[in-house]
Amino acid sequence: MIEIKNLSFSYDEKVLNNININIEKGKFYTILGPNGSGKTTLLRLISKALNVNKKEIYIEKMDIYSMNFKQLAKKVAVVPQNTEVEFDFSVEDIVLMGRTPHISRFSSEGEKDFHLASVAMEITNTLKFKDKKINELSGGERQRVIVARAICQDTEIILLDEPISHLDIHHQIEIMNEIKSLNENKNITIVAVLHDLNLAAAYSDHMILMDKGRVHSYGRPEEILNEETIKEVYGLQVYITKNPKTNKTFIMPF
Repeated sequence: MIEIKNLSFSYDEKVLNNININIEKGKFYTILGPNGSGKTTLLRLISKALNVNKKEIYIEKMDIYSMNFKQLAKKVAVVPQNTEVEFDFSVEDIVLMGRTPHISRFSSEGEKDFHLASVAMEITNTLKFKDKKINELSGGERQRVIVARAICQDTEIILLDEPISHLDIHHQIEIMNEIKSLNENKNITIVAVLHDLNLAAAYSDHMILMDKGRVHSYGRPEEILNEETIKEVYGLQVYITKNPKTNKTFIMPF
């Protein structure tokens, strides 16, 4: 689905070195690592928010350098870290912006577009806000609206940069469950930057652990999350066990 070959990149002292990753269709991936390790930079390169050289990033075997932004937006939706909106649009208008790549230049939204927007708002529990102005909402509510916009875009890939950073624990779990449901029920490929190792372990099929601009390790959560690796990358001593309810890896710092 996504293939990254020998990707190196630098700007403002942020550096990625020789990244090689294959992301399979329909899987849930999390990108982990300390602050400054290159997680967000990698995500922005995949979405073409930063310029990338030819023949380094492919989506469905197509070099993204050869794709215009509308072509890419039909394949990839993005939930950015910053959810501030400059203009005071309604929530419904923000969600409908996800349909932009699918609407021709001189056309407007049709019945299908409004239906998909309504479904996306139902999924993210934001339908009750549809007529409110986006800047009247709390940070957490606004985050859920931006996730709804990505769902409305109706792509096969969703990239999320810290999608639960502004949410309380109840809404963190709610959003993660919704994203996992899209992954499992609609076969959408998810690539999410997360900081919480336990949430990543609970929801991921695969993890990409980054450190100092490189991929330190890559694989299933039970392969990646061990005491030695976490001490090496995070400088933290932890105890690894299993969640008794889910049997997923669970990490407790000393």
